Amino acid sequence: MTNDKGIFIKNIYYMLAYAFQVLRQKNYDNVAAEDFDNVQDLFAAILAKGVSQQLKQGLYREYITKNEDLSILRGKLDIYGTIKNQIQRKMLLSCEYDELSVNNIFNQILKTTITILIKDTGVKKLHKAELKKIVLFFNEVDEIGLSNIRWDSLIYQRNNQNYEMLMNVCYFVLDGMIQTTNKGNYKMMSFSDEHIHRLYEKFVLEYFKQHHSYLSEARAAQVKWDLPSDTEESMIRFLPVMQTDIFLRYKEQILIIDTKYYGHTMQMQYDKATLHSGNMYQIFTYVKNQDVKNTGNVSGMLLYAKTEEAITPDCSFVMGGNKISVKTLDLNKEFKLIAAQLDKIVEEYFRKI
Repeated sequence: MTNDKGIFIKNIYYMLAYAFQVLRQKNYDNVAAEDFDNVQDLFAAILAKGVSQQLKQGLYREYITKNEDLSILRGKLDIYGTIKNQIQRKMLLSCEYDELSVNNIFNQILKTTITILIKDTGVKKLHKAELKKIVLFFNEVDEIGLSNIRWDSLIYQRNNQNYEMLMNVCYFVLDGMIQTTNKGNYKMMSFSDEHIHRLYEKFVLEYFKQHHSYLSEARAAQVKWDLPSDTEESMIRFLPVMQTDIFLRYKEQILIIDTKYYGHTMQMQYDKATLHSGNMYQIFTYVKNQDVKNTGNVSGMLLYAKTEEAITPDCSFVMGGNKISVKTLDLNKEFKLIAAQLDKIVEEYFRKI
């Protein structure tokens, strides 16, 4: 299977499918069965299916404010615009009104992404043809400049919840763009470390949620600092937030997991390969502040995604009475073997009694 940054592209699809449940629906069966040579071709296939499905339901519409000169009043009267019209001897009212429109940020992002993928040489002709048919339905939608997209401002609610997966795929495509210096065209780079890390983190958490439902907690949780009860709130606010990637609980046992993806899983110090010191300090801090009674029931794990490096850390330590582990999840294997690795983690830490 072809890979991208040491990860089978097919596994990128499976990771997306866990992160976004919509990809597990039947209309995506053809995508799941297909082989891809490039990650952008995978994204093109997903968008072709997803947007086609959305078109059947209708593109999402939002109210946008329009200003227009009309012969009758509509909405709110713009006094200054109307006076200007009278000075120019135009018998028109300047009106400001709200109108439902498909020309909103969500559809603009879709159209821009589709247009770019159509031009990408890494996308197969079949998927380009599908996207060309789809983009015809976006004639009322403008394209948007990449610098004008504020990804963190996108808000999802009942009417546009189907767009969340589509927007994330668009993010992976558009945020992975570089502008060439010769023709000014956009070209997609390989999946970046940041993209993989975000997807990897969400995939691992969703896998545990779906396949180990007996866990009383499986979420991303914050750990509180172990401070005296009389510590002033004004002082606490200066402390950094301890936000875990994955917080698992079964009865009295807790496992805190921090997922990590780096181009290099080890750091070099004095010509010696060692674990990333900052990561070790971080997970140890999480565990000790969670285990305020020093029961030893709280464990921590750094779960690295295996890259193409020869060194793959796999070790455990007992630090201050708590188990701290460093493991590597090999994403360059058949998915059933990846699932087995994740199942083994839960079985090791949460033995059902």
